[in-house]
Amino acid sequence: MNLWYKFLKRRQQTLRVNSLKGFVSLVLVGTVLSVFLAACSGIKSSNSPLQKGNIELTLVSYAVTKTAHAAIIPKFVKKWQQEHNQTVVFKQSYGGSGSQTRAVVDGLEADIVHLALALDTQKIEKAGLIQSGWEKKFPNHSIVTKSVAALVTREGNPKAIKNWADLARDDVKLITADPKTSGVARWNFLALWNSVIKTGGDEAKATEFVTKVYKNVPVLTKDAREATDAFFKQGQGDALINYENEIVLAKDKGEKTNYILPDVNISIDNPVTIVDKNVDKHGNREVAEAFVKYLFTAEAQEEFAKVGFRPVNETVAKTKEFVDKYPVIKTLTKVEELGGWDTVQKKFFAQGAIFDKIQAKK
Repeated sequence: MNLWYKFLKRRQQTLRVNSLKGFVSLVLVGTVLSVFLAACSGIKSSNSPLQKGNIELTLVSYAVTKTAHAAIIPKFVKKWQQEHNQTVVFKQSYGGSGSQTRAVVDGLEADIVHLALALDTQKIEKAGLIQSGWEKKFPNHSIVTKSVAALVTREGNPKAIKNWADLARDDVKLITADPKTSGVARWNFLALWNSVIKTGGDEAKATEFVTKVYKNVPVLTKDAREATDAFFKQGQGDALINYENEIVLAKDKGEKTNYILPDVNISIDNPVTIVDKNVDKHGNREVAEAFVKYLFTAEAQEEFAKVGFRPVNETVAKTKEFVDKYPVIKTLTKVEELGGWDTVQKKFFAQGAIFDKIQAKK
């Protein structure tokens, strides 16, 4: 950072602000500084400053994984230290998946991205930062965590909400996140849409239903964590759609939770991968790949499962603790059944697509 300030100071001293050329140059310098500071502001370090022999990794993830990574990272650091006599220093950034994706594309030098949906990872790939075929580099097609959509009600369920259809009632206010900034919000939208398609409705019926539901949303939050806080801490809404893992975590923290896992649901699959251009630049590919692979181990998957994620490791998934914790969903749809993320994005979430048309009707 000091180097940047010295550079800017020297640069500004040479500019003539009384001329149009000087003024434009000052604006450009200020813009460069703003972008650089914005990229730095969302990152927190989990260890001491980098020392000789240490190696640094930057993990960029979506908001609701923070608790799990807080438990997993120290275990990996200890393991790597024992096996390689080298300390790994992690920098971490958490936020809405869409916002995190834009930050990486715009210059936040993530070595590893763990995002809410493959669409966001694909955007980073299209920006030339991730090599094609990333889905095949790691186990389980690089899907490291998964969940389903949960429908949360107030204690005692005073509005007698039982399924997705009840969210379209005039007397129900719903809390959910914004699909423009949040990965979970896209999954929520698809869960609502899918609930109509899988029960015999056509696309016209699905559009009508989802339009009614979003008219009942007083405010769209930035991400899943903000949606949870709005419902539980601020008392907004009669119902909340969120990741099952968010609700399980809230319950484990002592929140009184009443939630339903609808029988017709969406499989929320969250990928992880390395950002090839950045790891090659930083010279830390070996440790970055090792960390991603570690996330699929039973040790790491147990930590994900403890805080609400359905384990992708079969051994962990079959343990009694987690079999009891995560009931089987009768009709579980994968995004591939809806055409895959390219189709879904263009159809529902692109500029002027179905979601924008629905919002225009509110």
